Amino acid sequence: DLIALEPEKSTPKIFVVPDSREGWVKAVELLIDSYFDHGSSAVEFDFSKIRPKGSPIKGFGGIASGSEVLETLLSSIRGILNHLAEARSKMSIVTIVDIMNMIGKCVVAGNVRRTAEIAFGPPQNSEYLNLKNYTKNPQRVEYGWASNNSVYAELGMDYKDICDRIRDNGEPGLAWLGNMQRYGRMGDSPDEKDHRAMGGNPCLEQTLESYELCCLVETFPCNHESKEDFLKTLESAFLYAKIVTLGQTHWPETNQVMTRNRRIGCSMTGIAQFITRRGIDELKDWSEDGYKRIQACDAKYSEKFGVPRSIKTTSIKPSGTVSLLAGATPGMHYPESRYYIRRVRIPYHSDLIGPLRKAGYSIEEAVGQPDTAVVSFPVDAGEGIRTTEEVSMWEQLSLAAFLQRHWADNQVSCTVTFDPETEGDQIQHALQYFQYQLKGISFLPRLPSGAYPQMPYEAITNEEYEKALAQIGDLDFDSDLSKKNSEILMPPDLYCDSCNTK
Repeated sequence: DLIALEPEKSTPKIFVVPDSREGWVKAVELLIDSYFDHGSSAVEFDFSKIRPKGSPIKGFGGIASGSEVLETLLSSIRGILNHLAEARSKMSIVTIVDIMNMIGKCVVAGNVRRTAEIAFGPPQNSEYLNLKNYTKNPQRVEYGWASNNSVYAELGMDYKDICDRIRDNGEPGLAWLGNMQRYGRMGDSPDEKDHRAMGGNPCLEQTLESYELCCLVETFPCNHESKEDFLKTLESAFLYAKIVTLGQTHWPETNQVMTRNRRIGCSMTGIAQFITRRGIDELKDWSEDGYKRIQACDAKYSEKFGVPRSIKTTSIKPSGTVSLLAGATPGMHYPESRYYIRRVRIPYHSDLIGPLRKAGYSIEEAVGQPDTAVVSFPVDAGEGIRTTEEVSMWEQLSLAAFLQRHWADNQVSCTVTFDPETEGDQIQHALQYFQYQLKGISFLPRLPSGAYPQMPYEAITNEEYEKALAQIGDLDFDSDLSKKNSEILMPPDLYCDSCNTK
């Protein structure tokens, strides 16, 4: 139990914050440590080395946010810790997640970064379960969105209290750590290979130990004419990912785990389209044969590179963004509608704005974010595909369990959309059945179209799609645009792509 004590203010230390990511991290570290390394001097910060807002970032790309967002973060954390010190209170779950979420907000505040966080907590702790109950915690509205909050679910537990919260806003998600540790694919016998696992990445498609990072690669089975062609793609995808595991990070603790596990998440996306065109039986066949091919590749390349076999090899990513580039539905999820608007957020200073506007795409100012533009893209998910309104909560859970059994030895990232009125009271019963077949799951109440401004996905009619498409011409990017390191930022998504963890 950590108790915060106010640091000694008579002899403050001055830290000149370097103009680097490492420098910003060090500033946060020094501030937090000053309250828990008892007897420490207070720390003050000099931000003079940080480049001004709007300056180009040549190495990583994008535009600098200036020091203001870091100053705000440090001030907010100091306020939280001062309150704890005055009350001589222990660190609470809310305090820990608050600081974590504030850091996430700081990361994206410059409008050139993304963040993805996941918090894990006990299912019996009401304080944790109410983190996104903004009636009880109104102060968290400003930053609570930065993380997915999940509980460590236990087989046989009472799910009633959790399901009451899920029915309101979809959280918390559930992670069955015991299943992650004991099983590869849930259709195989327990092997206990992942007994050191402590959780997963923010979208929960990867089992992870402490300090471990993701290594993910994505494939598009629906884009292949034959299974043999798909299997060849799997070989190339897996080889690429295996080569990535040969690299090193800046952290010795991470290198130790990564070198031992060589964990890979070879994923499939566009699952809904595949089922529509080829059927569930062929998906089972491709999944089983694909998994066998990947195991053969792992044996071959591990021996060739002189490294251990990968502890796990397959996942189903949520794929909110990557799938769009290939015209695929995201991960295992069904689309909101055959025709829909996909909204993307881009900094107004981005070099992409001009070409997009000239091409006829709808561009408007983001609500509450005057420096951000929202660009609308009309999408056609394809003929014959069912939508989320036509696929019940139970069928979505069954598909997740199917893929966890036949494909994913890590996890299947699945956000189950449900009708709060007709399916909300069934969630508890569904979890009692599927707790033995899944490693993780999250839920999202189905919202009516236009429930809030500029939704990431919004269903439209065929006529609206054709009208929007008719207004769009060819995109003409300048030849030097790729050299300017412009970055697109996506809004908070139904399915996220960032997969970093600590």
